[in-house]
Amino acid sequence: MNELVSTATQQGVAVVQIDNPPVNALTAGLPEALLNAVRLADQDAAVRAIVVICAGRTFIAGADIHELERAAWDETAPLPDLHPLLSAIENCSKPVVMAVHGTALGGGVEVAMAGHFRIAVADARLGLPETNLGIIPGAEGTQRLPRLVGIEKAVEIIVSGRPIGATDALRAGLIDRVVDDSDEGGLRRRAVEFALEMAESKSAVSRTQDRRDKLGTPALLAGHVAAGRELARKTRRNQTAPLAAIDAIEAAATLPFEQGCARERELSAQCVRSEQCKALIHGFFAERAVSRVPDVPKEMTPSQIGCVAIIGAGTMGGGIAMACANAGLEVILADATRPALDRGLSTISRNYDASIKRGRLTAEAAEQRLARIQGRVGYEGVETADLVIEAVFESLAVKQQVFAEIDAIVKPDAVMATNTSTLDIDAIAAATSRPASVVGLHFFSPANVMRLVEIVRGSATGPQIIATALALAKRLGKVGVVVGNGPGFVGNRMMFPYMYEAQFLVEDGATPEQVDRVLTDWGMAMGIFAVDDLAGLDVAWRVRQELRQFENPALRKPLMSERLCELGRFGQKTGSGWYRYDGGRTPIPDPEVLQLLETVSREAGIQRRPFSTEEILDRTIFALINEGARVLAGGFAQRAADIDVIYTSGYGFPSYRGGPMFFADRVGLRTVCDRVNELHREYGARWEPAPLLTELAARSATFRDYDAEREAARTRALP
Repeated sequence: MNELVSTATQQGVAVVQIDNPPVNALTAGLPEALLNAVRLADQDAAVRAIVVICAGRTFIAGADIHELERAAWDETAPLPDLHPLLSAIENCSKPVVMAVHGTALGGGVEVAMAGHFRIAVADARLGLPETNLGIIPGAEGTQRLPRLVGIEKAVEIIVSGRPIGATDALRAGLIDRVVDDSDEGGLRRRAVEFALEMAESKSAVSRTQDRRDKLGTPALLAGHVAAGRELARKTRRNQTAPLAAIDAIEAAATLPFEQGCARERELSAQCVRSEQCKALIHGFFAERAVSRVPDVPKEMTPSQIGCVAIIGAGTMGGGIAMACANAGLEVILADATRPALDRGLSTISRNYDASIKRGRLTAEAAEQRLARIQGRVGYEGVETADLVIEAVFESLAVKQQVFAEIDAIVKPDAVMATNTSTLDIDAIAAATSRPASVVGLHFFSPANVMRLVEIVRGSATGPQIIATALALAKRLGKVGVVVGNGPGFVGNRMMFPYMYEAQFLVEDGATPEQVDRVLTDWGMAMGIFAVDDLAGLDVAWRVRQELRQFENPALRKPLMSERLCELGRFGQKTGSGWYRYDGGRTPIPDPEVLQLLETVSREAGIQRRPFSTEEILDRTIFALINEGARVLAGGFAQRAADIDVIYTSGYGFPSYRGGPMFFADRVGLRTVCDRVNELHREYGARWEPAPLLTELAARSATFRDYDAEREAARTRALP
């Protein structure tokens, strides 16, 4: 028998076990081996039933994404075809029981649905996350799932891409029995018992494809499909795969099974070859690559972090405290005064209460998390922490003072981190006696929600500190990206030209709502002016003061944001900024802002004019790309793909466009460079093309090529 699949007979039940570590993915050879094992068991007269189970920590966790990537980029590559396997399982003359543990995903769930029965351990999770990769469940998943759970639930599972727990799956009809035995031997025993029970039952084996009782009436179908499309447009804005999945689900209810499968294959092929699929697969692999840092060996052991002290109980400090407590860490939240500390603790409590009301947390779970957060005035208790994260006012002098003070009291092996979003890590580390222990942990607000952490490496930061920061990000459920130390690091450094161009556009004649609408229609999660209002115009104002020495005084500077700050219009926090806010968070265009814009433009001698959608996009997105090329060439990002991860996970860049550098590749770097040169001729020095962009465009290369070349050079340099 193939080493990927083995068969053992227990009490007349053929137990077919898949063993393809680490996650039993459907890599080449596995479907064929499983097919052969199932057929042999079905032909064996001594076998009364069949159980399919997996070794290791999980059931089949999906297809091989590398094979999908090849199919996406090479139109001659064949698409994976599981139909022979699924057909053989479903057409077995003996009951086939799928025994599920761990996380069954994608093709794993599709294989499980071809079985006649499904049994799962209580902590198992099942999901069809294909839409996260720009595709649909293309192995007959859109055809079998509605037959098991109904149209409405099938739409929810596939459009969201989120796994569901065993209890929910049982309630929906996706699985038939939940057992408490979580060990492999216990699940095997219970699955064999279940298979024998089904074999002894007088009821005929029921194929999933024959079931139609949950497909509903045409009237109900129309309602569910319409609601599903609305859900897809709302939660997966501009994405094509969720809508294609709904079309395939509709085919399941309106066509015979084989015709529905044919329609699914047609839609699946369209999605796999799409630009969105290429972008989302790029993002999938890019996220997994960010943890690879050239001088931080995989085998390096990170420091053990059990207790985290956070200095500063404001918005960022409170959010970081929640993120740590949610991950099971003990937290000391410290602030200089009791009123400031109490405000921070009160905000944390309200946030947990809101999660309880939304059904995201039980009261018991929230209480446990709150209990992990201990408030302290001053530095009491900070000396016991394994990791100290400073989250105070964004002022270099203030941060240096805090680091000098905590340096005197924390443990010799403690990691010392700053949450600065823009300031010099080396200057902060210089205030301590141990700069090798200092690292930047730039969380994004709200820190308990946002996935990105920029791990900022100072010139002295040790590799074990970086390994510890990466391990911490993973424990917190976040994406940690290692970046270099420079003004604004990677994300915010690129943000400044993007933000400045948007502000120049409104000073030149556009309106904030027009620019924001163009950007959100294109795919950005929020418009830049709405983002500025959310973060607070005063925050960017203070940052500009701190970084003034890095600016070129000859270049144009935005005027309007300064005027708004002088008027106390700091955004949502004051009820007005670029927009006004009538007691809520919805931006409302403000005629006073338009009047002020006209005044500012007139005083500066700017002749206002209308702008097209194309020009707004070019001047914002291409500014982002051009600065990204400078960041990459300067070594502040290890890879162009790292920049893409930073922007898709932290700045609302549409994941289905892959990130700014991937998007530039797909537009064509020659096209981007030509347009940047046009803007350079029109607007001067601020649009000077980045040398790396010019070089890559000249040799018809891409940022992906650049990443591959650098990786190859690093590999050659290894001893």
